[in-house]
Amino acid sequence: MRAVIQRVERASVSVDGVVVGAIKEPGLLVYLGVTHGDAAAEVDWIARKTWGLRILREERSASDVGAPLLVVSQFTLYGDARKGRRPTWEAAAPGPVSEPAYDAVCDALVALGARVERGVFGADMRVESVNDGPFTVVLERDPTAPAR
Repeated sequence: MRAVIQRVERASVSVDGVVVGAIKEPGLLVYLGVTHGDAAAEVDWIARKTWGLRILREERSASDVGAPLLVVSQFTLYGDARKGRRPTWEAAAPGPVSEPAYDAVCDALVALGARVERGVFGADMRVESVNDGPFTVVLERDPTAPAR
């Protein structure tokens, strides 16, 4: 599982011109990709790590200040463009695997106490954000790696 997390002043996601999720105050924009083999351990790790990551101002985490999160599914995080001019998506899990994992991460964040806004899985989305910093980090948990 891979997440690209941006510290933002505000962010929103629209589908067909309609805003489906938005945070209107400082928080985190989370792009989430799922790969083959991701399971409950990866869901739990990504949710806990995202919620507790001290990347907001004054080295605070979203959990410290109750900052909102906008979580957007993004299979392209597992694109591979090392060869040729067209990326491959072989490492991205198919929808029947990745959609439940995406939902599980969002649900796990809510269970931890997060205010979570979402995109629409599989939709053609437009994401708008005002980055703060800019500050962006990548989290990744390989389902084949030993737990830490």
